[in-house]
Amino acid sequence: MRSVAQHEGLSQTCLERIDKAERVVPNMQATIEFVSRYVHQQVRQLDLSPPVSYALHAHLIPACCLERVAQRRTVYADEPLRELAERLRTPLFEPGGVLAGLHEGHQSELKQQAQELAEVFQRSSSNGEGRNGYLSLRNHQLRGLDRPRKRAGLIAIHHFFLTRADGTTAAERFFGQQPRSMFAAILQSVDLPPAPLSPPRQAEG
Repeated sequence: MRSVAQHEGLSQTCLERIDKAERVVPNMQATIEFVSRYVHQQVRQLDLSPPVSYALHAHLIPACCLERVAQRRTVYADEPLRELAERLRTPLFEPGGVLAGLHEGHQSELKQQAQELAEVFQRSSSNGEGRNGYLSLRNHQLRGLDRPRKRAGLIAIHHFFLTRADGTTAAERFFGQQPRSMFAAILQSVDLPPAPLSPPRQAEG
C-alpha cells in the first residue's frame, strides 16, 4: 500500500496516515482476539446445545453487530447493513429454524444476550478512544503527555488504580472481577536497583 501511495504521488499526510494505520493493526488484532475469547466464554456458560450455540455465534450476534453499525450510518448507507442483519436473523426463528423450537421466553433471552455480547467490542475500545481523544486535545502538549511512556503509565493508573465512589476500578468494571494489584504486578516485573556500595557523603557544614 505504501508503494502504491508513493507511485501515485500522494501527499505526506496520506503517507503518515498509512503509517498510523499500520501501527494500529497489532492492537486491533489483539482487541479482536480478546473480544472473541470473551464472547466464546460467555456463550459457553449458557450451556446451549451445539446448534443453538453456533446460531448465536454465527448469525444472531453478527446481526446485532451489523445493526449497531447501521445506527451510525446515514439513511441510505445503513439499509444494506440492516438487510444483511435481517437475512442472518430471520431464518433462525422461521418454522424449521434452529431457534424456532424454543419457547418465546428463551428466544427473548437469547436475543438480549446477543445484543449485550455485540456491544462488548464497542465497550472494549470506546472508553479508551474517548479518553485518548480528550487528552490529545486538552492535555498532551501542555502536560508533557506527548511522550508515549509517560502517557502509557498514566493510562495504566487510570484503568487499574483509580477508583470511583463505590471503590471499583475501570478494569474491575470492565472485566467483571477485581484484577491483581497493579503495584504488586509492577514489583514482580521490575528489577529493583541494588543498594549503593558506600553510604552517601554528608555535606560538611
